[in-house]
Amino acid sequence: MSSAPTPAESIVDVDKLSYEIFSILESKFLFGYDDHPKLLLSSAASPGGLQPPTANAAGGRVRILSIDGGGRPSDALLAAASLACLESSLRRHSGNPSARVADFFDVAAGSGAGGVLAALLFTRGPDGSALLSADDALRLLLARSSRPSSFAPARRGPLGWALSRRHGAVLRRVFGDATLRDTVKPVLVPCYDLATGAPFMFSRADAVEAEGYDFRIREVCAATCADPAAGAAPVEMRSADGRTRIAAVGGGVAMGNPSAAAITHVLNNRQEFPFATGMEDLMLLSLGSTSGGTLGAEAGAGRRRPVPSQAELVRIAGEGVADVVDQAIAMAFGNDRTNNYVRIQANGFQSDHNTFKSSNASKLLGLLEKQLSQKNVESMLFRGKKIAEQTNAEKLEWFAGELVKEDARRKKSKIPSVVFKQVMTPRTSSSTTAPAITPASKTSPARTSTSPVTS
Repeated sequence: MSSAPTPAESIVDVDKLSYEIFSILESKFLFGYDDHPKLLLSSAASPGGLQPPTANAAGGRVRILSIDGGGRPSDALLAAASLACLESSLRRHSGNPSARVADFFDVAAGSGAGGVLAALLFTRGPDGSALLSADDALRLLLARSSRPSSFAPARRGPLGWALSRRHGAVLRRVFGDATLRDTVKPVLVPCYDLATGAPFMFSRADAVEAEGYDFRIREVCAATCADPAAGAAPVEMRSADGRTRIAAVGGGVAMGNPSAAAITHVLNNRQEFPFATGMEDLMLLSLGSTSGGTLGAEAGAGRRRPVPSQAELVRIAGEGVADVVDQAIAMAFGNDRTNNYVRIQANGFQSDHNTFKSSNASKLLGLLEKQLSQKNVESMLFRGKKIAEQTNAEKLEWFAGELVKEDARRKKSKIPSVVFKQVMTPRTSSSTTAPAITPASKTSPARTSTSPVTS
């Protein structure tokens, strides 16, 4: 009969186990687990010991779209132009002229202007498909951005027109009373609740589970665009059933790049993404904000403030945090970074007030196309950034091909890669049962599905 281990031996065993666990975490995070096969816990000779996670049984990857908030009007326009370019490639690769971005992604996360874009592309239209194509969304933003009056409330942020009473009617006309439940795929939009002093994530998954987390999409868009540093007031809003009330402002510096939040959501949502166990099971397209430009450009033509304003300092800090998140995600993907992660982020885009004030939609579109023709910038592990061989447009073209391949694989697979939650109970509020999400139609299809939708 073996004797019980002494306290000293127990401490050694615990230290050894802790060392192995942290070695695996560090190796997986920085270089990829497969690069270190000699770790003790990965050995099959250790009966009852911890084993590395099994491979994705469905053999596929969860497709994530993340759109940064940014701090300038050009940020929203560049993201919209990137998505329009991606959608054009998707239609060409798939052979489907009516294909839309929402058809090829499983999750969309957006902060600030990115949240509005995600809502435009993933809200359900009257026919049951996505409300707008990426090209439609781009033209909507171009039409607003090319108007000088659109920048009168510039102190409110890149989509300040969406928060004004007159221009806010655009969001009401587009989305009507549609709520988070009325999205074709899971959508994540971060904000900050001043009532509780805590972050708050608008999530379709939560909205499906409980009406108390179901909010009108037009109010979600207004909330994520509300920038207190730019003088915007919090958006007082309540859930569809009236039970949950929050005073929301945008996610700000901490959530300007929602990629990490989207990854966390997927890896911890085993009900909808049962086979996503690690970064190798994901493919992520992250649309970043523009960098560069002129400090103090918002003040007017050629004038440079000796001291940056509070809004400018917040914007600079937000861009820095977004870059840190980009670096961390590139590190987390490790060896899979080149195949599973694409970041689109232009440099040197002049987004000052006068450039937009004197531009029409055609000129703005030309500037955006020029940015997409620039060389792509990639994050390197501990080495900052480097200029890639491909342009942004070429990166989007390649990623579109990968998305179409994943879609084709799923159509042949007998195992669903994702199982989206569906609304199981009808709403108790009659004001949200028929959302008006287009100017031409005031109704949407009734929700009759009571079973999960697989893909």
